[in-house]
Amino acid sequence: MRLGAHMSISGGLDKAVIRGQEVGCETMQIFTKNSNQWKAKPLAISEVTAFREACQAADIGPIVAHSAYLINLAAPDEALYEKSIQAFLEELQRCELLGIPYLVVHPGAHMGRGEEQGLQRIAAAIDRIHRDTPKMRAAIVLEVTAGQGTALASRFEHFAAVLEQVDAPDRLGFCLDTCHLLAAGYDFRTRKGYDHMMDAWEKLVGIERIRVIHLNDSKKDLGSHVDRHEHIGQGYIGTNGFELLLNDRRLAELPMVLETPKDDNADVRNLATLRQLMH
Repeated sequence: MRLGAHMSISGGLDKAVIRGQEVGCETMQIFTKNSNQWKAKPLAISEVTAFREACQAADIGPIVAHSAYLINLAAPDEALYEKSIQAFLEELQRCELLGIPYLVVHPGAHMGRGEEQGLQRIAAAIDRIHRDTPKMRAAIVLEVTAGQGTALASRFEHFAAVLEQVDAPDRLGFCLDTCHLLAAGYDFRTRKGYDHMMDAWEKLVGIERIRVIHLNDSKKDLGSHVDRHEHIGQGYIGTNGFELLLNDRRLAELPMVLETPKDDNADVRNLATLRQLMH
């Protein structure tokens, strides 16, 4: 099991790898561009080379990328929908250049048009992206959300619906986020609750389809639908939920990354807490 954290790319993509090394990452997550902007300057060959060499030297991997938050693959507005698909496609191409195998995305929000239409639009967007990238190794990874507002993907049934509708389901991966799961109403803080949640996931989606896990405690309690991350063991999940997850042998090969607040050496402390929970 490789543990790591989301790292800043400030000053260059290769700097993220050095930061990851400094805090003890075995894996890590980055944005490949500014996460609050649509456009990015194309990657220079020198940037790609520096990043790939830094990853190799640091023995950090797999590296996971997270897409920009502006993207909404369920948008009912055609202009926003098109913009989202193009932006996501560009990010996927950046991942391919950088040798990053997974691009995590919040699937989208239906903006009042209802779950069914939103999920259909997500599936259609994925099909278009897949058609445009037939040989691509970098894969789309859909993340569980807290279900804030009209955000989709807070229920495992939503993923099952997307899998059913897409033409190439085997190209899709999924990301579990502990904070989002609790906020969405999945209580995995006891052995019974954890098993119940994972059984539901196995039945609807399949444990073998999980590619990435985000390890975040939650500032808000069960079923709040509020996405606010907290340091490990300091929120409503506590250490028990993390202990169950970290010692689940079915997840042993997966990259697990923190997205917790960055105050005062927090990554080092949070990674140490997680490592103590592993048996």
